[in-house]
Amino acid sequence: MSRSVRLVPAAAALLALALTVTACDGGVHGAPGGSGVRDPYFPKAGNGGYDVGHYALTLDYTPAARHLTGTAVITARATRNLTAFDLDLAGLDVDSVTVEGQDARWSRTGQELTVRPHDDLSEGETFSTTVRYSGTPRTLTDPDGAEEGWLPTADGALGLGEPVGSMAWFPGNHHPSDKATYDITVTVPKDLQAVSNGELTSRSTKGGRATYAWHMAQPMASYVATVAVGHFRITHGTGTHGLPVLSAVDPDQAEASEDVLAKISEIIDWGETNFGPYPFSSTGVIVDRPEDAEYALETQSRPVFPGAPDTSTLVHELAHQWYGDSVTPTSWRDMWLNEGFATYAEWLWQEDHGGKSVQQKFTELYEGDHEEIWAFPPAKPSSAAHISDSPVYERGAMVLHKIRQKVGDDTFYTIIQGWAAAHRHGSASTADFTAYVEKTAPGKDFTGIWKDWLYGDGKPARP
Repeated sequence: MSRSVRLVPAAAALLALALTVTACDGGVHGAPGGSGVRDPYFPKAGNGGYDVGHYALTLDYTPAARHLTGTAVITARATRNLTAFDLDLAGLDVDSVTVEGQDARWSRTGQELTVRPHDDLSEGETFSTTVRYSGTPRTLTDPDGAEEGWLPTADGALGLGEPVGSMAWFPGNHHPSDKATYDITVTVPKDLQAVSNGELTSRSTKGGRATYAWHMAQPMASYVATVAVGHFRITHGTGTHGLPVLSAVDPDQAEASEDVLAKISEIIDWGETNFGPYPFSSTGVIVDRPEDAEYALETQSRPVFPGAPDTSTLVHELAHQWYGDSVTPTSWRDMWLNEGFATYAEWLWQEDHGGKSVQQKFTELYEGDHEEIWAFPPAKPSSAAHISDSPVYERGAMVLHKIRQKVGDDTFYTIIQGWAAAHRHGSASTADFTAYVEKTAPGKDFTGIWKDWLYGDGKPARP
């Protein structure tokens, strides 16, 4: 049985005001952060209301059972007053969530993990969220049919994230516009190894399991975070300026990879000559054999290859360390700023090493039977399923060559080196790039390049 109390209007108003102030934590009027950042192709990717500064991920993985246990400590800053915020997490079971050490209410809908902290968060406040989770991580299918997420291998697993696959193995703000530093600690059976981004800071064994701790000191988009678990032949080297080079290669691919991987330091040196200082504190590669992926990926500081790479592909993925990893696209519509640059780097390498000139490559593509290049403009892919198609890569590279033709070699290299420096460890858009080009080459008219080559439909008029 319950008893009701009738309040006079004045008393009811005072009670409502008191409840409002209490609920908003001392008068801070907040709102939920919102799911997604309205990316034009992946509208649910990322989340509103906060900016992540650091991820501390502690993972324990058993390949035989395909079981992952994780703790993610996410340090972020509120960009507005918040009563709740979302994290992206696909699959896996959430065991608990705390914010600033206090239990938080949470709920899930699709990939959205909505967190309601005990106390509202004020704009500008730095806060820590801890999510404990477990389960069998998923392999996700991209709109273009490619597999990403957590990919089983013959002896372990490989985490690949482009564009949104990292949400299959840790909760976060999974959009390229929000970059953070990382500590990734992985425990596996002691006969296996765990390789990730950045530098290995410690390795220990206990009770039949081995723990590897990796640190990525420079900001990283979550889609280029990686973890590789398995048997690897690990080599250590030192490049120019003392740059550490650590590569982890599946033993079955070691012999086939040896000659090409010996060129890593040479390619980095060449890249510094063309693009400016290498942006990270180490480099290397991971060569593994995922069951469901046949593509290379520019995972930060240590790109991944599904088998022994050729030189051109190695150049492409290492060039991404400047363009894509250090200078990251603001949205997935800006993908050509990654792939057009990395493709052009392949052409430059060939030009500098006795192969075809970039002009020859440009002419062959323009005059040849390559209708796929003109399917849509580089800066406006037709859908999420096409952000990795030929117009983004080859036609994107052709845009860069049109700029080179317009300004000459000296100014062109000033542009591409300055672009890498101006947005080092940040995110940038196509509009940022066109504005930068125009500022760096005053007096040159780029209207036709932007209109016909970057944003125009169909094949531009003969150059």
